[in-house]
Amino acid sequence: MNRLKGKVAIITGAARGLGEADARLFVAEGALVTITDIDQALGSALAAELGCHFIQQDVSDEARWSEVIEQTLERFGRLDILVNNAGMVKAGNPENQTTEEYRLTMAVHADGVFFGCRAGIPAMAASGGGSIINMCSLAAIQGESYVAAYCMAKGGIDAYTRAVAVHCAQNKNGVRCNSIHPSGIDTPMVAEFGDQMANKYGEEVLAAMAAGASASGEPLDIANAALYLASDESKFVNGTRIVVDNSMSVTSGFVAG
Repeated sequence: MNRLKGKVAIITGAARGLGEADARLFVAEGALVTITDIDQALGSALAAELGCHFIQQDVSDEARWSEVIEQTLERFGRLDILVNNAGMVKAGNPENQTTEEYRLTMAVHADGVFFGCRAGIPAMAASGGGSIINMCSLAAIQGESYVAAYCMAKGGIDAYTRAVAVHCAQNKNGVRCNSIHPSGIDTPMVAEFGDQMANKYGEEVLAAMAAGASASGEPLDIANAALYLASDESKFVNGTRIVVDNSMSVTSGFVAG
């Protein structure tokens, strides 16, 4: 308990799933938390339950980021932790992913993280340093052809995490930046994606994917990794990946020919 006592955090996409798990754990560990989400109703309800501050936010809106940072500083006086968690996924391979799906995916993931880091770094530096945690994915590391745009967006976040980490280290501003790469976690987004896959590619493709999967993890499994990166226990961890996937990224496989 109290591993985050006195620290102030912003968690995006926190109304449900991984972000909700982060918010619950961070509050339990003593943090003062601003949660943001595009879903006003779910976000407000969770904030009321946890005693957090809620701000409705579309992370792809550049101007809204300034408002989120400003409101958090006005309310809590500092910023120590930023969890860029907001996300979505659309099924589609390199041939049938639509331009609309591609642009939306890049806006939410790549633009959202870019705007968040740019707005958050100076506020955290002024507070004496802090931790940026970019929620990435196994899709940033290995090819997942059925989510082509998602792979591209998460790959960009993976690379940008290291750019931010090096920038902050070179400028000695006390800000760290790391990424978490989950896979196989049971969340509402993953459940909804299963429906997308079945509708787009058929139940047989979904069944084939599931046959090779290990047991599902829980959102708390990811929140525990985020807690470590948010805490002072990881003060010398900067620019790295933490993969939480029950060995999925190192399991051998083959492409049928």
